[in-house]
Parts: sequence; C-alpha cells; structure tokens
Amino acid sequence: MTALGLAILTLGAVFLALGGLGLWRMPDTYTRIQAGTKATTLGTLLSMAGAGVLEPGWALKLALIVLFLMFTNPLSSQVLARAAHRARVPQAPQTVADALAEAEGEGAQ
Repeated sequence: MTALGLAILTLGAVFLALGGLGLWRMPDTYTRIQAGTKATTLGTLLSMAGAGVLEPGWALKLALIVLFLMFTNPLSSQVLARAAHRARVPQAPQTVADALAEAEGEGAQ
C-alpha cells in the first residue's frame, strides 16, 4: 500500500508542477487561469488520495477537503476569468473566439 500511496502522491506532485509550468508558459490571463485551475485541482486531488492511501485514518478529513476543492476551485476560476473579462484584460492574439462577449452582445474584441 505504501508504494501505491507514494505513486499517487508523486503523480499529484507532477500535475502541480505542470500547473506551475502552465502559469509560466501560457500567453494570457485567461489561459493561465485555466491551466492553473485544472492542473492544480487534479494535482491536489491526487495528493489527497495518495495521503489517504498512506494514512487511512485521515480518509474522511481528506474526503471533505476534496469535496470543498471540487466546489471552490472551478467557481473561483470562473469568477476570476469573468472579472478579467469585465476589466477588459486583453486576450492573446491567437484567440479566435470570445463566447462571453458574443453572449453579452459585444461582438468579438
């Protein structure tokens, strides 16, 4: 069981590192928010699962943390992206569509 727990923890650490790399490499605020949220959510969930395998007595507490993260991470990233959009933070030149602007009747930026 220890090897499985360590493997899951390591995989979680890899996803967290990839999330950090995504924050550094992505061209604009919107893609950074997406990269940071998706990778860190999965990395944290895997880390919690690995800790749960290593310490079964912590499983209930870790499950509650996982539940909290599953609700708050996507919501916070959506709120940050909408705030950036309302503040007219520019998109990367490679961006070809702006669904939020189209839904609000602004047209493409």
